[in-house]
Amino acid sequence: MVATSASSLPQVPRALPNGLAAFLVFYSSGAVLVLETAALRLVGPYVGVTLQVTSSVIGIALAAIAYGAWAGGWLADRRNPRTLLAPALVLSGIATAITLPAVRYAGEVLRGGAASAVLLLVAVAVFAPAMLLSSVSPLVIKLQLADLRRTGQVVGRLSSIGTLGAVTATLVTGFVLVAALPSTVILFGLAASLGIVGIALGVYLHRQDRAVLPGPARVKAALAVLGLAGAGLTMVAPNPCDVETAYHCARVEADPGRASGRTLLLNSAQHSYVDLADPTHLEFAYTRWIGAVADVLAPPQQRLDALHLGGGGFTVPRYLTATRPGTDNLVFEIDGGLVELGERRLGIRQGPDLRAVVGDARLLVAAEATDSRDFVVGDAFGHLVVPWHLATREMAAEIRRVTRPGGVYVQNVIDYPPLRFIRSEVATVAAEFGHVALIAPPEALAGERGANFLIVASDAPLPLAAVRARLDDANEPVSLLSGGDLTDFVGDALVLTDDYAPVDQLLATA
Repeated sequence: MVATSASSLPQVPRALPNGLAAFLVFYSSGAVLVLETAALRLVGPYVGVTLQVTSSVIGIALAAIAYGAWAGGWLADRRNPRTLLAPALVLSGIATAITLPAVRYAGEVLRGGAASAVLLLVAVAVFAPAMLLSSVSPLVIKLQLADLRRTGQVVGRLSSIGTLGAVTATLVTGFVLVAALPSTVILFGLAASLGIVGIALGVYLHRQDRAVLPGPARVKAALAVLGLAGAGLTMVAPNPCDVETAYHCARVEADPGRASGRTLLLNSAQHSYVDLADPTHLEFAYTRWIGAVADVLAPPQQRLDALHLGGGGFTVPRYLTATRPGTDNLVFEIDGGLVELGERRLGIRQGPDLRAVVGDARLLVAAEATDSRDFVVGDAFGHLVVPWHLATREMAAEIRRVTRPGGVYVQNVIDYPPLRFIRSEVATVAAEFGHVALIAPPEALAGERGANFLIVASDAPLPLAAVRARLDDANEPVSLLSGGDLTDFVGDALVLTDDYAPVDQLLATA
């Protein structure tokens, strides 16, 4: 028999110190969730923030995690994992740095809500860096499996640490980072930290066993140039935001045809128009319809107690204040950043006639006194979608409770053919209010195009003839449906409840 020398046996890679192994798994798993959360902010200005977009981000991220874990495990069985860990982190940092300019350039091409555009843009934002980061855990686990008797313990411990990293990153990003920092800072901070950790790990491993970043110097130089190129592209990439709030990418544009006109864009969609010099100017059609209902409800100069669900550019509160001095406008706006932007750029002045309360309208309405408001305006949107919890029968019941006898509730809704959501929302409001009407362009009611729709509701009979006359005086080419015509339009539409309100699915075009 020929003796086998110890030097001829396959060399088993040295395990990492337990603390370092735990840190790498915790850190890389957390970085994936930071990237996933930030991706929603990146793609929102181009494809909106809907259930489909959120689902796409989650789905693409999970696919990247699956492929990354498979690739990391495959490589770990073929190469010394100690030589792969540092490159994986550095490459993840480079991919993260390139993500932001890539999304901004691709977003200009893929702008819109088509499913293919959403999936492609989300893949650009998430897939490559998330896949690279997800390869780290199997590499680390492979190194730590020196004793087969402890395989279950090692895998279980590191898997739980990775999950804790993901949970921690999700909470910190959602509650702290997004509220405090722009997406650019979050992503470049993440990219820089990945690069620093990767380089530090490479130096440490090099000192331990000469396991340095593989490849010749020109490869390392190319990686450095690639990272710098990503940072440089971001500086010249088109930026759709003037400011990032906790909820929106917001921008204020001057109207070239009206010196005092300003348009507020949220996630690239026009949400409000404000005339700084003339608060009675209502540019968007749906605001003129709201103004017409208000003018019929209370003659000029007669004050109102008004409640606004959603502030945006505060167009309607300014109109009511200008036409009815002494009106109490209470505005519930979930995005405090929009309130601050309005005060800086849109002439918003809080005082006795206008108070903005930052918070979720559903919760704040529940705290309002019964029979406390003459006029309630529902104009809250997440991108172009009414948040589902503000569109249910339970919410309508709360609004009816707050509205005084004879008071009026108006709700702005956007829908597209085949008009499933507006039919359901009218049915939902009608389930709580005794008298309901609908204002909309005739071609929109015919299902020929998408548009704004204004639901008008009250417990008392609505002054429809006066509203129709007011709309005619303003040359508004709209239809006013009520009675049997409205019943025929609604048909057997679903009444939305807290238990079942598929708003995003109802809005999806056939």
